Amino acid sequence: MAMQSLPPPTPLPPPSGPACGVVVVSPQFCAPYPVDLTATKRSISLTDGDFGVTDVNGNTIMRVKGTLLSLRDRRVLFDAAGNPLVSMHQKIISIHRRWQVFRGDSSSTKDLLFSARKSSLLQFKTELDVFLASNSGEHRCDFKMSRHYTAKNIVLGKEAFGISIYPNVDYAFVVSLIVILDEINKDRKD
Repeated sequence: MAMQSLPPPTPLPPPSGPACGVVVVSPQFCAPYPVDLTATKRSISLTDGDFGVTDVNGNTIMRVKGTLLSLRDRRVLFDAAGNPLVSMHQKIISIHRRWQVFRGDSSSTKDLLFSARKSSLLQFKTELDVFLASNSGEHRCDFKMSRHYTAKNIVLGKEAFGISIYPNVDYAFVVSLIVILDEINKDRKD
């Protein structure tokens, strides 16, 4: 009996659709496992709103820089190599403290990824409604986010955020939401 060799198996295509989870900034920021990050706000900075984002090993994976002497609040999220991932702009006239987030260092409407605003004018804790760019009608938000105080927050201090991100969720998207949430929450204190 002669043995026949079988052709090598065809590799499966990468998963798409619901298995990929939440992708807003880029699929490169989606891991198939939970991701724990720490976002630390720098207290001594020429520009307000600077953050360093580290992984569980203390490696800086992202950073956020604010804009000095700007008419409106603006933050840019960079990757570890210094490439701009998203730019976050606060709308000048907005009762709900709306922020718009654009791809890279853009502010063009064609590069809009999402917007976020306070859920209501009167709040006991800061809650955000998040609208993806494709949701132009904004009849219902795509995501809701709020800041919860836990033992981890108390241990890290008020200038650091411990972030646990589910598998297949875009952690660059989550980090940008943390920055916006911090900015809006900061205004409540002022």
